[in-house]
Amino acid sequence: MKNKSNIILKAENISKQYRLGLVGTGTISHDLNRWWSRIRGKEDPYLKVGESNDRSTKGKSEYVWALQDINFEVKRGEVLGVIGKNGAGKSTLLKILSKVTGPTTGEIKTRGRIASLLEVGTGFHGEMTGRENIFLNGAILGMTKKEITSKIDEIIDFSGCERYIDTPVKRYSSGMTVRLAFAVAAFLEPEILVIDEVLAVGDAEFQKKAIGKMQDISKGDGRTVIFVSHNMAAVKSLCTRGIVLEHGKIVFEGDQNESVNFYISRNEKSGLFSRSNSKGDVSNVYISDIVTLNNKEEPIDILLSGEEITFLIKIEKSNFDKTISVGLGFYDVNDIPQIHCSSEVLNKNYLEINNEFYAKLIIKKWPLFKGEYYINAFLRSNNVTLDHIVESKWIVVEKGDFYGTGKLPLTNKGFYVDYEWK
Repeated sequence: MKNKSNIILKAENISKQYRLGLVGTGTISHDLNRWWSRIRGKEDPYLKVGESNDRSTKGKSEYVWALQDINFEVKRGEVLGVIGKNGAGKSTLLKILSKVTGPTTGEIKTRGRIASLLEVGTGFHGEMTGRENIFLNGAILGMTKKEITSKIDEIIDFSGCERYIDTPVKRYSSGMTVRLAFAVAAFLEPEILVIDEVLAVGDAEFQKKAIGKMQDISKGDGRTVIFVSHNMAAVKSLCTRGIVLEHGKIVFEGDQNESVNFYISRNEKSGLFSRSNSKGDVSNVYISDIVTLNNKEEPIDILLSGEEITFLIKIEKSNFDKTISVGLGFYDVNDIPQIHCSSEVLNKNYLEINNEFYAKLIIKKWPLFKGEYYINAFLRSNNVTLDHIVESKWIVVEKGDFYGTGKLPLTNKGFYVDYEWK
């Protein structure tokens, strides 16, 4: 019973259907069919049609399910991360949670006020000043003028917009608007704070402030945050639990690390292993596969900076009994070499009896920054190149919490190194 009373938000069988290509629910005939079904106490006939929300394929139905049968609970003080590709249904879910739009079927049960930060300028009136918009948003949240007044100095200070606070919001940049909107949502003390990917609009300094404030809200004040982001490091450091959406359905629910790992393992953005650009001086020794693994030895195609990464290289040979050294080189999209890892340099050579074996390259903290890279792979023996594959595999790297501080370095390219200040 105690656990039940701790639940602050519950989504029960939430589905959302849209009709493609038209504004409104459909034609007059569709509306009449719906009305006739309703007065006879029947189900909406168009709930039985429609396809899942896969934007990469051409559908046959004019109806699409943006969300289907979504069920989850959020406890007080929990930070729930919602992860998924573009078009997975994340923003639709947040709009339903925020009561911006209603579900086609299902019900949202909440306890307390919900403040939403869904997109830049949501809830702001362009002709009104920043100060007037603070009072307007506070009133919408059900706060008295006295309550808002007691918080307004903190809001203005946090937003960094003091100089422009009495200027109409329509003259604000997108960065200024999102700063003020976040400050209003965070400081007016809602029980549930719903935040979409809008933090990407702000600069790095503001993102750090915002993430720190969200941590204070959840840990210090015991309030609930529902957070959508494509920044996997932010999800890992900020959230306590995660759900992964795919084509409008929840495909995974677990703690934040499990959710991120699941999402990364499902992503098909990078290419598969290929020997199309291979060459060598012999034909009976070659690399037949390269698999990328996370620290749980699960296959992944997207790497996070700072994570432990293993490259599992499958080597096949016949009638060859000499020592073999293995190497991988990592190159960016401009063909500039980034890292070169050779077993020969570390005096680690393989002398295997079996005709098939695996070599493991383990990098404890992946150092490359966000971007796409390809791998050149080679085998050598006594200064002879046995196998050499150019672009054997492409990998995608996302930002990660390399230093374990919850903060991401400001640099936009390059690689990370361990260092210390004294």
